Amino acid sequence: MRKISIAFISLIGIVLTQNTALAQEYEGCFLINRRGNLIKLRELCPDNSQEIVPTNTLGVFQVPIKRREGGIPVVDVTFNGNKTYEMMVDSGASITKVTEKMAREIGLKPDGTIKSKIASGDIVESPTARVTSIAVGGAVSRDVMVSIGSVALLGQNFLSNYEVTIKKDMIEFRPHSSKANSQN
Repeated sequence: MRKISIAFISLIGIVLTQNTALAQEYEGCFLINRRGNLIKLRELCPDNSQEIVPTNTLGVFQVPIKRREGGIPVVDVTFNGNKTYEMMVDSGASITKVTEKMAREIGLKPDGTIKSKIASGDIVESPTARVTSIAVGGAVSRDVMVSIGSVALLGQNFLSNYEVTIKKDMIEFRPHSSKANSQN
């Protein structure tokens, strides 16, 4: 009985003290920053590291969904590189819309108006302005027109630059072409 107890305790000790090794998704020695740029880290890696990069994820920007409102994903969106707000991702909105408070904080000056048909079927007129950039994760559009209204929506004038995949808890943005970083 004593031999069985010692064997059992030894087995438990081995199981509990084993280190778990986690494999990285891709071989090689690199880092992909928030903008999707590849940074090679060969000088930090052992001499036997391979020069393999994850080609199927370069240019793919993954953004966590913070929550959903009425089933609509809410993500963090950064304007002009320095002001970040939670916005609903609305593929049915033709233009990105910021609230009046956001417009004041970003420092937007209305430069026109736009008429839009809203979900109720009503036509509303909203002031418009231009932002230097809109960024969601590493996905960026520059010189983008936004309308100013009562709700914050990330619309098609940003989304249409990317192939967008909405998953359970994240959204993936893949550029269509080299034009992905410019917008009217």
